[in-house]
Amino acid sequence: MARKALLVIDMLNDFLDPRGALYCGETARAIIPTVGQLMEDFAKNGDMVVMVQDAHAQDDPEFKMFAPHAVRGTWGGAVIPELPQISGAIKIEKTRYSAFFGTDLDRILKEYAPEEVWVVGVCTSICVMDTVGDLRNRDYAVVVPSQAVADFDPEFHAFALKRMERVYGAVVR
Repeated sequence: MARKALLVIDMLNDFLDPRGALYCGETARAIIPTVGQLMEDFAKNGDMVVMVQDAHAQDDPEFKMFAPHAVRGTWGGAVIPELPQISGAIKIEKTRYSAFFGTDLDRILKEYAPEEVWVVGVCTSICVMDTVGDLRNRDYAVVVPSQAVADFDPEFHAFALKRMERVYGAVVR
């Protein structure tokens, strides 16, 4: 069986709870059961699960573009309680859109050497797409389950899925 890794992107209160600073809406909430099931399936199969989380400083420059969100150590920056707790899951805190920027993800994936990397979470057109682009730039085979990603904007979501498939060569299911 192929060795796989699952990257769970920004499944945080600030994006998925109606009280969150950048709530993505009910469409995003609808992916929660699928993401949770994938996490459990990967863990049960002995595959890697990586929880990738925005973890911004109080004065992050990104807040010039977006409302302050996912500040390190706050409720908004915590993983939503609806997801299962996966023993052995790796936590990666990021401060930019791609899960690779300023993190140890490159080293972790090189050591694990997955044959496929699956990417789920929010937002499809920002953090998901930028991470998929960086995965493909490193020659990983990438799978993006369309029922396990969501965005603020349905048009951007559709565009991002097409771009990841047509430009990056990811398998979008």
